[in-house]
Amino acid sequence: MTVAMLISGTIGWLVIETAMPVMAVVFWRCALGGLAMLLACAGLGVFRGTMPGWRKLAWVALGGVALVANWYCLFTAYSHSSIAVATITYHTQPFMLVALGAIFFGERPGMRQLGWLGLAFAGVLLIVVGGQQGDSASRTYLYGIALALAAAFFYAIAAAITKRLSDVPPHLIVLIQMGAGVLLLWPAAQLPHGSDAGATWGLLLTLGFVHTGLMSTLLYGALQKISTVLVGALSFIYPVMAVGVDAWAFGHRLGGLQILGALGILLAVAGMNFGWRWPGKSLRVAAQKPG
Repeated sequence: MTVAMLISGTIGWLVIETAMPVMAVVFWRCALGGLAMLLACAGLGVFRGTMPGWRKLAWVALGGVALVANWYCLFTAYSHSSIAVATITYHTQPFMLVALGAIFFGERPGMRQLGWLGLAFAGVLLIVVGGQQGDSASRTYLYGIALALAAAFFYAIAAAITKRLSDVPPHLIVLIQMGAGVLLLWPAAQLPHGSDAGATWGLLLTLGFVHTGLMSTLLYGALQKISTVLVGALSFIYPVMAVGVDAWAFGHRLGGLQILGALGILLAVAGMNFGWRWPGKSLRVAAQKPG
């Protein structure tokens, strides 16, 4: 899980270094990631099991469309608001899931969830205000944040669909999603060219085989072995790594209000993940069974 989250934190760096259109980068991530997952499914014997029916395949493919939209919005946000800001804003995903549950499944959020949602919203506002006070062009910066929020929304859709397909092997789900992405983005495909084509191919291969194939395998393996609480704790390595990589590779450092906003969002997500309670001056952790 730790290695998977560290890998996730470097995605933005590789995407920007390719210097290719975002649609083309997402296409190659789907194509090369799909090849990696095909090899993983073959090696794990997934194809020897019972294959899902056409209805479930259609739902998986729909989840693939949402995942592609998620990647496109997130990767585009990097160049508008910075990797750090986009990644932290993107971590409002749990609240998007709560909203989807309320809209489509009649799952009414409790007061505790609404409280953490309010804190996350305040964090986003602080990030917005902090960016406008900095050197960033306000309109471009706001566009980046809006794209990161849209990415979180599409990820929540993909996650909600995957959650309801618990009997389909996760590696097979990713493989089908990658196939849907290839078909959807085929018109946007283009080959790297110029003197840096070799280096660009290396970056694309890394995104496909390491950041999709290897990361997915490590992540699903971890989810089967560690508790839900530990999964929630280790998931925070991703945004922290992204902030560090952004500062190291591109010199982007968060301002004071942006740091407060980031802490607010991450605290709200932690409160949702760990079941922290609001009453009193201290937050109490609700007991959870390992999942």
